[in-house]
Amino acid sequence: MKILLASLGTRGDMEPFLAVANLLKTAGHETICLFPEQFRELAEGDGHQFETLGPEFMELLESPIGRIAMGGSGTTWQKIRSYAKLAHLFAPLRKQLTQRQFECLQRVQPDRLVFHAKIISGFVWGKENPGRATLLSPVPYILHPTEELSHIAFNKDWGPWWNRASYKLANLGLIYSIKYDAKHVADYKKLSTRWIKSALKLQPTIYSVSPSLFNRPGYWPDHVQVLGFQERNQRSAWTPEPALQEFLERHKKILFVTFGSMVNPDAEGKTKQILATLEELRIPAILNTAGGGLVIPENYNREAFLFVRTIPYDWILPKVYAVVHHGGSGTTHQGLRHGCATLIIPHIIDQFMWNRVVERLGAGPRGPGITKLNKSRLSPLLKSLWTDPTYKTKAEALASKMATEDHSQEIVARILKPETSP
Repeated sequence: MKILLASLGTRGDMEPFLAVANLLKTAGHETICLFPEQFRELAEGDGHQFETLGPEFMELLESPIGRIAMGGSGTTWQKIRSYAKLAHLFAPLRKQLTQRQFECLQRVQPDRLVFHAKIISGFVWGKENPGRATLLSPVPYILHPTEELSHIAFNKDWGPWWNRASYKLANLGLIYSIKYDAKHVADYKKLSTRWIKSALKLQPTIYSVSPSLFNRPGYWPDHVQVLGFQERNQRSAWTPEPALQEFLERHKKILFVTFGSMVNPDAEGKTKQILATLEELRIPAILNTAGGGLVIPENYNREAFLFVRTIPYDWILPKVYAVVHHGGSGTTHQGLRHGCATLIIPHIIDQFMWNRVVERLGAGPRGPGITKLNKSRLSPLLKSLWTDPTYKTKAEALASKMATEDHSQEIVARILKPETSP
């Protein structure tokens, strides 16, 4: 079969789709990735065909305004202004992105579609092609109601009734977005609210989330499943530098710090705060600059700290005691899968939810948001992470449970299932 996998967002939004694309390719299917242009090399490097959504979306996120909106250290007023300006700048791009999605679907004519929740065309195409489109989400609490937590847009526990009610409110926003975006495409200018509600209700969905971290509610319909976190092998063609090997040999207990693809306008200041706290607590650390949320200072203690610009998580995480990170779904899963005590410094929406999950599971203390990060807040949390063995014990217990999870065959089967409505 010809299968199109479409995602929009940062690298963390691409990785689950690449992992599933690899499963489908291994099963003998033709795989095509529809991603922002910046991720062409990732897709083609794994042997998939590539269709582009253009570079503009990522360029906007990486702009000064985008950096503030994505978790920078601006004031509340600066963030409100940045959100407003970002929305204004995104408006014409939003139209282009929608048109490119529908044009790709028309051009490729896929047998199956696997799509991210930001790919609005997926809901429309899925409604018109029952059983042939699958929503793939690496984040729970986005579409299907739960009693344990409100919709991710609110990230609150208001009790079972209000938690479930919050999804109705949030889904009204999604319905509006679908109607607004679809009107830019000739064939879909007048989609009704009832039609879209039906599309959302019937949409086959796979949450690529570990059941050890999120327990599927029994009241969900059968076409909505939680089928485990999916990741690629990223270390096969990677060789560590001698300095990294030497650092690992020199220190027996190490902390790994990374903010992944997250950016912020005060990366230098945040890096200094983290280093000062680590030095005071005498915690050796490897710091990954990655997307630019951390930077390499001119002067620092090279005996205690090592900076890397890129490193496969599946290589480094088994070698460290604990991890401090931004709270992306992929990084959260990988850290816990390798038994790392975890401290999350959330930047944006879903990361605050994962912060709550890690605390609830006992694998780490709840961290402050990036805008509130300072030495006085960070110091007691890092000390607790480093010295309280309970966090490590809980993380290792989770790792043992996650090691038994393998839903890859069921994922492929559900994507390929017969063309019938759920």
